[in-house]
Amino acid sequence: MTKMEPITTAEIEALREAYVKDEKARVVRNALTKNDLNMISRVFEAEAANPFIFSIDIKTMSATNQMASGRCWIFSALNVMRETIGKKYGIKEFELSQNFVAFYDKLEKANWFMECVLQEIDNPVGSPENRFLLDWAVGDGGQWNMLASLIKKYGICPKTAMPETYQSSHTRTMNGILNQRLRRFASDARKAAAEGRKGDIAGLKKEALKEIYGLIASCFGLPPKSFTFEYYDKDEKHHAEYNVTPLEFYEKYLGTDVDDYVSVINGPTADKPYHKLYTVKYLGNVVAGNRVELLNLPIEEFKEATLKQLKDGEVVWFGCDCGKDGDRESGLWDDGLFDYEGTLDMHLNLTKAEQLDMRHSAMNHAMVITGVNLVDDKPTRWKIENSWSDKNGQKGYYSASDSWFDKYMYVVAINKKYLSEKALAALQEEPTVLEPWDPFGTLAD
Repeated sequence: MTKMEPITTAEIEALREAYVKDEKARVVRNALTKNDLNMISRVFEAEAANPFIFSIDIKTMSATNQMASGRCWIFSALNVMRETIGKKYGIKEFELSQNFVAFYDKLEKANWFMECVLQEIDNPVGSPENRFLLDWAVGDGGQWNMLASLIKKYGICPKTAMPETYQSSHTRTMNGILNQRLRRFASDARKAAAEGRKGDIAGLKKEALKEIYGLIASCFGLPPKSFTFEYYDKDEKHHAEYNVTPLEFYEKYLGTDVDDYVSVINGPTADKPYHKLYTVKYLGNVVAGNRVELLNLPIEEFKEATLKQLKDGEVVWFGCDCGKDGDRESGLWDDGLFDYEGTLDMHLNLTKAEQLDMRHSAMNHAMVITGVNLVDDKPTRWKIENSWSDKNGQKGYYSASDSWFDKYMYVVAINKKYLSEKALAALQEEPTVLEPWDPFGTLAD
C-alpha cells in the first residue's frame, strides 16, 4: 500500500499566499458571500440557445406530480401508457393509478428483499452483498422491466379507481418503518440459521409479510379487484364499462405488450462492451417476474432508436442523472448552463465513462421524451415530460440540450421493432451479471 502523505503547514501557507494574490478569486469570493454560486456561474446565452420549440412535438397530456416520493419510474411509465389509451379512445386528459402500481411494487419488493437475504444467509453479515442489501433494503425506485413484471401480474387501473393518499405521496416515514421490519426479519432469519433452526424461517417470513401487507394497505389503501371505467371522449360523449378488473384493463384498454420494450443503455465504460446484454445481481421486484435486462449500445445507435420511436409518434420512457447542469425553474438541462470551471478556475471535466467509474454520476430519475428538434436530421434539443407538477419548467415540461443528452442520459425503453439486427441478436444472449452496486442499478434505489 502506498504511504499516505499529510498536507503540511508550509503547503497550506503557500496555498493561502497564491490565493490571496489572485485578483479574480477576490472578486468571486466577494460575489459568493451574498449570491448563489449557480447565479454567478450561469451562462445566460445557454437559454437563448435552447428555445422551447421542437420540430417533432408529440402532443401529450398535462404534467403529473409524484410529490414527496421516488416513484418517478412509475409515473413516467404510466404517462407513456396513458397516451396510448388516450389516443385509442379519444380521451383528452386522465391518469393511471400510480398508487395501485406502487402498492404491489412495495409488497413484491419486500418479498424480493427477504428472498435475497436468504440467498446470502450463510455468508458473513459484513460481506459486500449483505451490506448492500441491508444498506438499501426497499426504496421507491425501479426500472422498466420491474414495471413490466408488476403490470403483467396485477394489471393497471385509472387513478379514479385508486387515488393517491397522503402516505403514497409522502413515502419517507413508511419506507423507514418497512425497512426496519425487513431488517428485523433479516436478523431473525440469520439467528435461526445460526442456531440450526432454518425450518423456522418460512414462518418468520410469513409473519413479516402479513405485517408488511397491513402497513402498505393502511398507508396506500386497498387496491380494487374491479372498478367502473368512465370517461368522456373528444366529442364529450360519456362512456362507461363496469366491473373491469385491472388485468382486463391492461389487456383491453392498453393492449400493448410491455415485453415488446427493451431497456437500452449507453454505458461507455470498459467493463461493458457494446451490443451486449447485462443484468444486475439482486436488482428486481417480482420473484419469477421479468429479469432486469439492459442492452448496451453506442450513443449514436441509442439516439437512432430513440428518434425512430419519436418519429413514429410514440413517446419514450427514459432514465438519467437529472441532478447535473439543470435549472428547475426555467426547465432547462444543458451541460453548458453553468461555467463552474471558469468561475472557480478548477478542472472539473469528466467523460461519461469517467463519471460512471468514479461514481460522480448515475441514474436517479425517470421521465418521458415527447419531442425533439432536428437540424439536418440531427437532434439539437429534446422535449421532456416530468412528474414534478406543472409549477416548474414550462408547465411541467422541460428541454434538454443534445450535449446534455449525450452526457447524462443512460437508459431508454425502446420497442424492439426500432432496433438494429445486431442489437436484436444481442437480446438472444445470456446477460453478463453486474455487481449489485453497479451504477446501472441505481434507478431502483
